[in-house]
Amino acid sequence: MKALTKLAVTLILGLSLVCSLPGAKAAGKKKRPQIQMAILLDTSSSMNGLIDQAKTQLWKVVNEFITSKKSGLRPTIEVALYEYGKSSIPKGENYLRMITPLTTDLDKVSEELFALRTNGGQEYCGTVIQAATGGLKWSKSNKDLKVIFIAGNEPFTQGPVDYRKAVKEAISKGIIVNTIHCGTNQAGISGKWKDGALLADGRFLNIDQNRKVLHIAAPQDKEIARLGQEMNKTYIGFGSRGKKAKMRQAAQDSNASSAAKGSMAQRAVYKSSGNYSNAGWDLVDAEKEGKVKVEEMAEEELPAEMKKIDKSKRKEYVAGKRKDRAKIQEKIKKLNAERKKFVAKKRKEMSKAGGQDTLDSAMIKTVREQATKKNFKFE
Repeated sequence: MKALTKLAVTLILGLSLVCSLPGAKAAGKKKRPQIQMAILLDTSSSMNGLIDQAKTQLWKVVNEFITSKKSGLRPTIEVALYEYGKSSIPKGENYLRMITPLTTDLDKVSEELFALRTNGGQEYCGTVIQAATGGLKWSKSNKDLKVIFIAGNEPFTQGPVDYRKAVKEAISKGIIVNTIHCGTNQAGISGKWKDGALLADGRFLNIDQNRKVLHIAAPQDKEIARLGQEMNKTYIGFGSRGKKAKMRQAAQDSNASSAAKGSMAQRAVYKSSGNYSNAGWDLVDAEKEGKVKVEEMAEEELPAEMKKIDKSKRKEYVAGKRKDRAKIQEKIKKLNAERKKFVAKKRKEMSKAGGQDTLDSAMIKTVREQATKKNFKFE
């Protein structure tokens, strides 16, 4: 069960590709394609390993998709998180809960992953799939990629909802269900994890949730991580959400730094992409997206550092932060390009590791394949 927990964490992290736009087309702009992922993690007593993998590999997973395009447009990425199989959740709620709805706020997803704790319970796979299918705001377009990843280790047949009914409901809405069994391939087949995936056009995967995730250290990692933290100085929190959101941003930097080797660099790469937008609390992003006019903002909406600035200089101050951020982002992108070449070369030199996939590798391969079928192209 501890292994399952690690797998769950990796899945969630990997979701990390998330950044969505409003469904309606903006005037004169094409609607960006969407990649939507719901991660359903078994948080019963044996799944600590799964959760650990999810926490440490979230940014690695989402970074796989920030270079993808469809019809020349970068997709927005949304991730949702559910947990199931925890006895501390009431039986009347089927031992499951939605942790986050589909969101582009990956800092929030990361925060919730690091807060997850395991506890023994009953794992109702069909029930949680049905809950995610009906309880989330999925895109109505079949051109967008909509996927569910469910990870666990108990038989897929448990609970009041027949898994066959649940996965058929999902695929009828264009939602692919991928199953990740934490254990042996044969146990996953006999436990109906493979059958559940096949019925919903998905992939059946089995992983070792307790396996240590392979990390190839690159000479660029340290500087990329440093620049990622430096970038935080360019964010200007405003309104009721500003202070708390900036604290969350810094906390998730700290979590990534402590979680696993390379995780902080992966997070910094994501922060340098256009998908990492915080228009709900950051003045730089909010002004860029036309959500606010700095010169018209009420005094109480501004952070303390801006209240000291003359009104005529406030717009200039925000523009300066935007310029600083762009410079840092370009440095990270350049370093990451060098890093990717280094890692690719090292991978070729290494013999293929034996054993099962970990959560990140299983999710990345699966979503790439399924996105390609939806005409997403990857650099």
